Amino acid sequence: MTYVLPLRWHSDNGLVELTDYLRWLAERVDVLVVDGSAPDLFARHADAWAGLVRHLPADATGPGRNGKVVGVRTGVHAAEHEHVVIADDDVRYDEAGLTAVHRLLGRVDLVRPQNYFDPLPWHAWWDTGRTLLNRALGADYPGTLAVRRSAFLAVGGYDPDVLFENLELIRTMRAYDRSEAAPAWLYVRRLPPDAAHFRSQRIRQAYDDLAQPARLLTALAVLPVLAAAVAARRPALVLGAAAGIVTLAEVGRRRAGGAVVFPPTTALAAPVWLLERGVCGWLAVAQRFLLGGVRYGDSRIRRAAHPTRALRPHRSVRRSP
Repeated sequence: MTYVLPLRWHSDNGLVELTDYLRWLAERVDVLVVDGSAPDLFARHADAWAGLVRHLPADATGPGRNGKVVGVRTGVHAAEHEHVVIADDDVRYDEAGLTAVHRLLGRVDLVRPQNYFDPLPWHAWWDTGRTLLNRALGADYPGTLAVRRSAFLAVGGYDPDVLFENLELIRTMRAYDRSEAAPAWLYVRRLPPDAAHFRSQRIRQAYDDLAQPARLLTALAVLPVLAAAVAARRPALVLGAAAGIVTLAEVGRRRAGGAVVFPPTTALAAPVWLLERGVCGWLAVAQRFLLGGVRYGDSRIRRAAHPTRALRPHRSVRRSP
């Protein structure tokens, strides 16, 4: 199995820890790091990982504003095995996770594991509220997917000009009737970002909801409904809604043995996260219509992800405008 890690760092604060993880990985799978870092960092990585992993630059000859997608496409094309794990640089598999993914890829084209944060600082606790609601209502969107290389190449990869790249890949595979597994029991650890990075991502992550109309409308309704309840002096409605959201999150926490990796207090984060998404949802919509998209690197990306129907093979145009 090949492990593809798309990377674009601006500092090397986590180099030692990541190198230790890559050393562990390299004893079990073929590891391919597609590095879009600045030249000085790229050279430092090449020295640190020489003889340990395959280290190559992202293919910058093609189009694509989403650097992660460009890195993934480069990595999957260069992979030497049919089973390919795609993982962000903060994802930390264990041997059981790798084995489970490998077995699932023996019968499906795409695997969606379930991430959890460890350790759990305040902002990771906050974001876990989102994870639990996603689990209760269906499946979460992790920082790692796994694909059959032949299936990925057969569908032509996925659009490198969208923001929500994991959803775009999932929908592309569905559009071509490729099989998928989203095992709620397949837990893969993820390191939390620092608090500053977490804060910087709030509007950008809310922008993802522009690709999911039902979620977007729910987020946009939070503030008006809350304001109406406050104006009507009905605090019981607010408390009842919060209790219902916590209960729903608790369903997600207990699903498929999730209580092992999600502490009991994480369900309490769900109303807090939903309130935040209610604020950031409006800011994301404002960026879409006033600024033409959300900031990503040195450019703006307009489209969060395509609807599945727009990706079906009979459509000749699949690129973002």
